[in-house]
Amino acid sequence: MSTDSATAPSTQHAPVPAGGAPHRFGSLGPVGLVLAGGISVQFGGALAVTLMPRAGALGVVTLRLLAAAVVLLLVCRPRLRGHSRSDWGTVVVFGITMGAMNGLFYEAVARIPLGTAVTLEVLGPLALSVLASRRAVNAVWAGLALAGVFLLGGGGFGDLDPIGVALALGAGAMWAAYIVFSARTGRRFPQADGLALAMAVAALLFLPVGIAEAGTRLLDPTTVALGSAVALLSSVLPYTLELLALRRLPAHTFAVLMSLEPAIAATAGFLILGQALSATEAAAIALVIAASIGAVRTQVGRGKAPVRAPEA
Repeated sequence: MSTDSATAPSTQHAPVPAGGAPHRFGSLGPVGLVLAGGISVQFGGALAVTLMPRAGALGVVTLRLLAAAVVLLLVCRPRLRGHSRSDWGTVVVFGITMGAMNGLFYEAVARIPLGTAVTLEVLGPLALSVLASRRAVNAVWAGLALAGVFLLGGGGFGDLDPIGVALALGAGAMWAAYIVFSARTGRRFPQADGLALAMAVAALLFLPVGIAEAGTRLLDPTTVALGSAVALLSSVLPYTLELLALRRLPAHTFAVLMSLEPAIAATAGFLILGQALSATEAAAIALVIAASIGAVRTQVGRGKAPVRAPEA
């Protein structure tokens, strides 16, 4: 996410590709599909970082949201009639939340390493999971997560840009809100219609911000092509892969696999951006991953395992 990406209670958020694409993707196996989706999201985020000098963080967000909105609207072709005022209110708030989540995350990765940003961002969904379960054992997972954050910040985040840290935590809060409104939108709109409409809302709201930051740079063909690639890698492709996986994979297994995203993000940051992790930072990310897995498994024990909706 963010970016571009924990857990959400809805599984109907991905467009289904036309033709024989589901069969070809399905040959990977459900676990392979989930891992491919996670790799796509995080490498898309790394590509977005390389695009920021050309269009700025907010310009990249604008391109990603616009391209993803166009694809989803074309694929889903959502009905505009027959929805109540409350339905539209929900989808608008969902779109605002989606835009804020993406904007905060991309501003964060412009200041701090990708793996670190994703680790901090995942604290939002983790906190939501812990609070929703209300079980004493979740104090253990919360403690592990806090220990990981303490290690990540070297005891005080002295080595990290404090604004970047605050932005990543803000993105995490928006991710938690995204989960809530994703579920509400999924109940009110069929298939991925609500997601497509919310993506369009987010794109329209972000367009003036992106123009203000990037101006005519948003019209550069190379920038548009790279922004479209980010949208494909971070939104459209993961949605498709994860929807296909959820047809054959238990929700709790899916959610546990999603807990590995900070590690995937750190790998993408190293391979594409040259952002190496110290041993302490790697241990910190491992603690947050362990806390996420523990929280998910605790929820499964109560029969309330959440399913993550990918970051838009």
